[in-house]
Parts: sequence; C-alpha cells; structure tokens
Amino acid sequence: MAATRFISMHIGKGKSIAESMKGRTDYAKNPNKTDGGRLVSSFGCNARIVDAEFLLAKRQYAAMTGRRIRKHDVLAYQIRQSFKPGEVTPEEANKAGYELAMRFTKGKHAFIVATHIDKAHVHNHIIFNSTSLDCTRKFRDFLGSGRAVRKLSDQICLEHGLSVIENPKRRGKSYNKWLGEKKPLSHQEKLRRTIEAVLLKKPADFDAFLLKMEAAGYEIKRGKYPAFRAQGEKKFTRLRSLGEGYSEQEIREVIAGKRSLPSSRQVQTAPQRISLLVDIQAKLQAGKGPGYERWAKIFNLKQMAQTLNYLSENDLLEYGQLEDRTAKAASRFNELSERIKAAESRMAEIGKLKKQIYNYSKTRSVYIAYRKAGYSKKFYAAHEGDLLLHKAAKQAFDALHVKKLPTVKSLQSEYETLLAEKRKTYSEYTAARKEMRELLRVKANVDQILNREPAGPEKENERGQR
Repeated sequence: MAATRFISMHIGKGKSIAESMKGRTDYAKNPNKTDGGRLVSSFGCNARIVDAEFLLAKRQYAAMTGRRIRKHDVLAYQIRQSFKPGEVTPEEANKAGYELAMRFTKGKHAFIVATHIDKAHVHNHIIFNSTSLDCTRKFRDFLGSGRAVRKLSDQICLEHGLSVIENPKRRGKSYNKWLGEKKPLSHQEKLRRTIEAVLLKKPADFDAFLLKMEAAGYEIKRGKYPAFRAQGEKKFTRLRSLGEGYSEQEIREVIAGKRSLPSSRQVQTAPQRISLLVDIQAKLQAGKGPGYERWAKIFNLKQMAQTLNYLSENDLLEYGQLEDRTAKAASRFNELSERIKAAESRMAEIGKLKKQIYNYSKTRSVYIAYRKAGYSKKFYAAHEGDLLLHKAAKQAFDALHVKKLPTVKSLQSEYETLLAEKRKTYSEYTAARKEMRELLRVKANVDQILNREPAGPEKENERGQR
C-alpha cells in the first residue's frame, strides 16, 4: 500500500535558484536516511551532482527558447510515496518509485529516487526536473495531477503484489464534513422524497394525496400540470420535471395499486469480486477469537458460492480446463508486460540519445576549435563546460553502440510509434491482468476446497505411485 503526494518546488524565500535546488536534492539524498546513499537511483542525470545537471538543463532551455527563470517558476516536482510499514523492503520501494517516476514522466525528464528508511514507514522522495531532457519544453502541472500519480502508484503496487488504499481520502476536511452533515438535497430531490413518504401512507385518491402534500408543508398550484413549492422556495416545481415515476398519471396509478412506488434512492451495488478463502485454522492459531471464526465461516461460504458461479458461467467445470485457462492467462499477461517494458526501455533510450545528440551538435564547433588549438590547457579552462558535455555525449554514443548518429526527427518518429503501441498494448495488458488475477483467485479457492497442493516434481511422483 502506498500513499502519494505531488508537490511543486519553487525558489526558496531569500535563496538563489542554485541554493534552492541544492537544498531540496541534498535533503532527499541525505546519507543518514538513504543507507549511506545506497538507496538513491537516478535517470537521465548523475545523482551526485543532480542539482547542477538540473540547472544546466534550465540554462540550455533558456538559451534555446529565450525564456528566463522567473521568481514564481517551478524548478522541479516532487512525488512523495509512502509504503505500509513492513510491506516492502527498501530495495523494493526504490524499484517501485523508479517505475512510478519513469511512467509518469514517460522518460522525458531527468529524476532521482531517494528511499528514506529513518521512519517506521519506508518512503520515497522522487524529484524530477521541470525542464525536459531535450531542453525544449517544461512539465506543466495539470488539474488532477495528484490523482493521476496516485492511480499510477496503485497500478504499480498491484503489479508488485502490494496492497492499495481502497477508499483514498483527500487531505483536510471533506466537503460533507465542511457542511456539517451531508450535501444539501436539491429542491427536486426533497420533493421526490416527500412524495414517496406520502404515497407510503396510501391516500385514497389523488385529491387526498394533494391534501397530505399540503400537510407536509408544500403549497400546490393546480391546473393542467400540478406544481409544488416548499416554504422558502421561490419557484414551483412541476411533477413532470421530476423524472420517471413522478408524473400525475404515474402517481394516480400508484394510488390505484397498478404501479409500484417510485424510489429516488437507487442503491448501486458494485460487482462482487471473488476473494481468497480464509485459512481459519491458521488465523485461530495466530490468536483470533470465536467471533472472527464465525465471520470467516460465513465469508468462506459466500466466496465458495461466488467461485462456483464463476466456474459455471465460464464453462470451467473440469479442473484441467481451469488449470489450462489460468496458465494461458498468466502467459498472456507476462507477454504483454514484457512488450510494455521493452517499449519503455527503448523510449528512455531515445530520450537520452536525443539529449546527447543536441549536446554533441551544440559543442562540436568548440571541440574542433580545441583540437586546432593543440588541446591547449588555457582553451580547455575557458570552455570546460562545453568540452565536458561533448565528451559525455561521445561516451553515451559508445555505451549505446551508436556508430552513425540518427536524426532527431527519426528518433521522435520512432518514439511516437512506440508510445502509440504502448498505449494500445496497455489496454490489453489491463484486461489480461484482471482476468489472470481473477482466475488465480478462483483456482486458489478450488485448490483449497479440494484440499489440493501446488503440483511439483515430488507431488507428481507421489500421485503417480498412488
């Protein structure tokens, strides 16, 4: 289970841009909180000098676009991701944070993930640069970004077998609490509920119904279309505007017994989800009492019934069919997962390559001048920043085994193709994951009902001897 928070990081009061950036990143990388820096990972930057690299990207952005950093601009964004105590190891938390940052930024922004272990709960500080890796644009916070981060974090938690917060709550008071009790009902909804209450008293006819409505505090305007107005309301509300079940004719039919009572409160039940059966004996040994045992028995009976319904509806009445279907679903899910990971890996590679191509082309003339100057130390000292960028770009090309530089346009085209494929695959991936999980739960329940154990070499041999 992971709780998340999305934070914009601005220039600190009375501080420079460099001081603000260094202060935020140094806190995240604190060796006392990250096991001596072991639990710090990064993408598109060197974690040790991440503040300098973020600022360099901003200078390049300013040079390319002519836009300067203003006082109210966002320097970077931070995602705080906190896990349930005891549910993950620090290494697993760092891996989940890295995956969250990569998916949310789509590999377009450099970031660091620092996992803190100084509290009872392991938590991540994910900081990503507001300026993109290719220094051509900035990330703009959008309406619902915090919700998007939370949903993505929940997806990753589920993929890693972690729990999620079932009913997440916003920070601070909810709107309902702020009002005191509940949201105020609309005039129409109040009228519907009053009509329902009056009809429950079974008036003899429509005139008697109107008399009871007057007794309930409504002023009535008779005519072709009867209308009602409660005390304090400015306008009358016609019956025909209340929706199905509340017209004059329909109310007359209810009074005559030809129609059932209308209901303004329709309860929407969520589709039942099959859960794993509870191991009652293990829970009792762990210290659970008789009350829990009674609840668990009823819970297991319900889950057995849902499991049998699922098997019947999906024509899985033989154990071999269920086993085969579950294996195919797992195989399909793994295949789609690998395709998405491969696409994401290549997209990240493209992002890094585009940045290095830009740096290489920008500093190539400086490097040629440096070479013509006979590798002069004085020239190097005057152009150290550009020469370091040029060297880093060459090393990146060697690491990626790039012999002939592709054009940025071709890389962008490939990136867009991969992104489109990933989006298409992800919808299939989500459906495959849902099917696989449901089948795994059903199979686990069937195995427990039949008292079966997972088949392994020893179990197969034992079964064969029998």
